[in-house]
Amino acid sequence: MRDLWGIRPSRRSNHDPRPGPRAAEASRYPTPLLTEDTMSTRSRITALIAVSAAGALAACGAPGTAAKTTASANLTSSAATKSGTLTIVTKFADPKYAPYFEKVAADYESANSGVKVDLQQVGDQPYKDKIRVLSASKQLPDIYFSWAGDFANKFVRAGLAADLTSVMGPDTEWGKSFSPAALKAFEYDGKSYGVPINLDAKYMAYNTAIFSKVGVAKPANLEDLIAACGKLKSAGYTPIAFGNQYGWPAIHYITQLNAMDVPQATRDADYNPATGAFTDAGYAAALDQFKQISEACFDSGSNGLSHETAQANFLAGKAAMHFLESVEFSVLTAKGGAPAELADNWDFFRLPPTASAAGDKGALTGAPDGFMVNSGSKNAALAVDFLKFMTSKANGAEMTKSIGWLSSVQGTATAENSFPQLEAALKDISSANSFAIWLDTVTNADVANAYLSGGQGILDGSQSPADVMKSVQDAAAKAKKSVS
Repeated sequence: MRDLWGIRPSRRSNHDPRPGPRAAEASRYPTPLLTEDTMSTRSRITALIAVSAAGALAACGAPGTAAKTTASANLTSSAATKSGTLTIVTKFADPKYAPYFEKVAADYESANSGVKVDLQQVGDQPYKDKIRVLSASKQLPDIYFSWAGDFANKFVRAGLAADLTSVMGPDTEWGKSFSPAALKAFEYDGKSYGVPINLDAKYMAYNTAIFSKVGVAKPANLEDLIAACGKLKSAGYTPIAFGNQYGWPAIHYITQLNAMDVPQATRDADYNPATGAFTDAGYAAALDQFKQISEACFDSGSNGLSHETAQANFLAGKAAMHFLESVEFSVLTAKGGAPAELADNWDFFRLPPTASAAGDKGALTGAPDGFMVNSGSKNAALAVDFLKFMTSKANGAEMTKSIGWLSSVQGTATAENSFPQLEAALKDISSANSFAIWLDTVTNADVANAYLSGGQGILDGSQSPADVMKSVQDAAAKAKKSVS
């Protein structure tokens, strides 16, 4: 069995959007001084390595394939069959998040006296280690956590994830309760394999007072954005606060630009390591556009700045815009510690496409986290019943209220449990054609690393977009050989 865990990890940081010191979580990887407030961002920092854990499964000859149809036989649980012990492993051990999942488990047990929920919650790194061991030994729990993208797809290809289409496909009652983009993020070959539990998407936050003062309007396309950056720079502002010290901020721009410049069918084929080639002209166009944005809108030396430092400049009113995740929105509010000058004067928009974009202009960079059901589980129906309970509208609203995450369940962010911009983000995410899943998790690790280093190279001038594309294509060829 080939173990892929020796690859170089992504330099993505588990960032805290609020400036302030904190000891890094783990000394194994270079990380800034941060806190735990942005769960989804932290997850993707480590997901590049986590994908490799699932990759080892395919190299082992797809353990669990023989039991592939066990869980799919009956996914509907009646009151009479709600008994037994349900095993669940999550990566939400952080004290800020763990109580929510513990309460859901306890409430389910209270509602179903014959059921015992064995909930095991570990951190990101321990989870990667644990899921690797459980997968290799064919001892996966009934329900297990998964990132969207190639991490989840490798479990599907290895026969370890139950096909949930019959109970949560887009035409089912349960499936219709989710944001369509969130549901689609866990599809594979047109079938549903994962239950999305939250939402996170990337938006350009902007200071409405600065825009008004300078006379800049919200841009309708990328050309408008570039022109606005020129006006803002002339007025003495940093157009877009940007720090790329750990590589992933550039990846987010490129993720969105790829989606808008390359047709989805082409991206789907290229993001699959077995078929990836990255020869479509749209990929080079996306890198050219990123270069244009960097030159017109960023301060120089962005590779030496952290995301947190850049965000501090936006909070202080020195920068007019900041590309950030919806899980970071709370830090822009008075309750989150933002100064009134910013807290009372901000809004957001999607990174706009060029007027001639040939891809999916309605795609939105982001992804949900989710849970998968073990294909060999004898408690599959009970597992589905629990996941339906956890993703009820009431529990989704409580998630937003208690831990500040947008739920993947539609209609769960309200004036009572959130704030106007967060409500607007949920509506916008629900209208997205699809999620453009973060490049550093949706692609093969070698391809992701080529993009990570390439983004930094474009910013410091050491690589041209053509150089980066050559590296990406070489990495894709290497990945194709590894799965052939």
